[in-house]
Amino acid sequence: MTTSWRVPFGDLRRSHQALTADLIAAAGRVIESGWFILGHEVAAFEQEFATFCGARHCVGVASGAEALYLALAAAGIGPGDEVITVANACMYDVAAILQAGARPVLVDVDPATQNIDPAAVAAAITPRTKAVIPVHLFGRLADMAAITALAERHGLVVIEDAAQAHGAWRTGADGQPRMAGQWGNLAAFSFYPSKNLGALGDGGAVVTNDDQMAAQLRRLRMYGWERKYYTSEVGGRNSRLDELQAALLRVKLPHLAAANAARRERAAWYATALADLPLGLPVDEPGHVYHLYVVTLPDRASRDRLRDHLLANGIGCDIHYPVPTHLQPAYADLGYHPGSLPVTEDLAGRILSLPMYPELTYEEIMLVAETIRAGGIW
Repeated sequence: MTTSWRVPFGDLRRSHQALTADLIAAAGRVIESGWFILGHEVAAFEQEFATFCGARHCVGVASGAEALYLALAAAGIGPGDEVITVANACMYDVAAILQAGARPVLVDVDPATQNIDPAAVAAAITPRTKAVIPVHLFGRLADMAAITALAERHGLVVIEDAAQAHGAWRTGADGQPRMAGQWGNLAAFSFYPSKNLGALGDGGAVVTNDDQMAAQLRRLRMYGWERKYYTSEVGGRNSRLDELQAALLRVKLPHLAAANAARRERAAWYATALADLPLGLPVDEPGHVYHLYVVTLPDRASRDRLRDHLLANGIGCDIHYPVPTHLQPAYADLGYHPGSLPVTEDLAGRILSLPMYPELTYEEIMLVAETIRAGGIW
C-alpha cells in the first residue's frame, strides 16, 4: 500500500488555503477578547447557523455525539423507552441512546438510498417507542415526509442525525425545500473537521424550533445550571462549543452553499466517468450534498479487490462503514445476529467511498475513474 497519494481521500489543507487569513484573524479576535467559553462568538454562530437551517434555535455543544445525547435528554428519553434508528451509520446513535438509558431498536434501510426504511420503522413501533432517529447518510436526507407522518400518528419524537447533511434538503408537502434541521423536533449536527461544515477540532450543535427544548439544551450543556452556580435539573454535563471553534465556523459558514454546489458538480463528473462500469452509483436528487461519494460493487470480493487496487495505486478510499452496529461485539447484548438486517449487512460488504471534497479537480476524478477501469477486477 502506498503512502504517496496521487488523489488523497480527503485534503483539509486545500479547503482552508483560501480562508487562511480570515481564520487566523478570527482566532486572533478570540484571543484578544480574553473570553473563551460561551461568549459572543458562540452566540453569533448559533444565530447564524439557525438562520441557515431555517430554525429558531441552535445550541452549540462539544461534538456531534454530544448533540445526539443532549437531544435525547431534552426530549425526555430515558429508561424504559425505545428509540428506532439504523445500524449502518457507525455506532454514534446507538451509543447516545444507551447513554440516555433507553433501548436502541435497529431497523433496515432502503437498498437504493441506504437511508432508514419508513416501512421498517412502522413495523418496529411498540407501545414503548418514544423516538426515531433517521440518519441523513452520506449527505442525502432520509424520507422525512414518511418518517414525520409516522411520528405524528404515533406521538413520537423525531431527532434528525444531520452530521453528514449540512445544507441538504428535500421538498416538503407544500412544494418548498426543507433543510436538514427543519423536519424533526430536533436535529443533531457534527462539526468534525471533515464534515461539509467542519471546525478545526471537535464541535456540534442541536437545532430546534421548540423554545422549551432549546432552553433545556442550554441548561444541559452547562451542568444543568439555570444561572451560574444554580443547578435546576439533574443530568447536565460539560458540553460546550468553544468560542474559538465558533469563530472559525463563522468564517466557513458563508462558503458552505458554494462548497456543497462544488460537491454536487464533482458527483456529476463521477457519474459520467463511471457510467459504463458495473458500479451502483449514488441516487442523485437536487438536495443531496454528497458528504461522501459511495459506490456499490457487485459483491464483497470485487469491493475488496477494488479497494486494494486503488490504495496500491495512490487513490484514497474508505468503507463507511465496514461492520454494522448490530454486529459489533460491544453491542452483542442487544440481541441481534447475522441476518437480522439483511439489506444493511449486504451493503456493508459491497460499498466503497471514493474521494469527495469541493477542491477535488476534474483531472483527479478522471484519474480515479481511469484507475478503477484499469483494475481488471470485473
